[in-house]
Amino acid sequence: MSPTMSVPGVPFPLTPSARSAWNIEASSESISVVAAPHSDIFIDPRSDSQVDDGSLLSAATLLGAPPAGDFQFRARVTVGFGSTFDAGVLLLWIDERHWAKLCFELSPAGEGMIVSVVNRGVSDDANAFVVGGDAAWLRVSRIDRAYAYHASRDGKRWEMIRLFRLESSSAIATVGFQAQSPTGDGCAVKFDDIAFRLERLAELRDGS
Repeated sequence: MSPTMSVPGVPFPLTPSARSAWNIEASSESISVVAAPHSDIFIDPRSDSQVDDGSLLSAATLLGAPPAGDFQFRARVTVGFGSTFDAGVLLLWIDERHWAKLCFELSPAGEGMIVSVVNRGVSDDANAFVVGGDAAWLRVSRIDRAYAYHASRDGKRWEMIRLFRLESSSAIATVGFQAQSPTGDGCAVKFDDIAFRLERLAELRDGS
């Protein structure tokens, strides 16, 4: 088993995926990683792709079990975009068939875009809005048995991306970070302004 890591702003240990090399910068309270070439977490609903295909669930992850109860988990994500679908991600993970990701991703049009995917057996894929530049803020909130995804251009006003449940009999969801480069030769991803709060999100749609 990989050793756990203590990440600034996260009050529980996180475990890196095999062969991923996450770096912690204590001075800037940030973490970074370089996504491996042709790495991703996605199960295409159009095909009969199998989960054990290494290219489907190969992205670098850093995950841990949050405390019980409602929470809000946020980070600014900066991506050295090079190829389509390069992304920095906040990830919820139960098992290979049950997970969800909120991405700051390079679109086929060459623009940074907020994208979300919820996988219940196979993946869906939903685009939200374009963000100028190479950085965006992402937030995952747990509210009772539901999860809410929000994103922000400035870290102050938040736009709701989706509200959903993610359940499995096997385990509760872990939460953390991911980096991917499905069509490219890798990309650098940095997460800073990281914060985890055991605090219920009161309103989904008022920008808070």
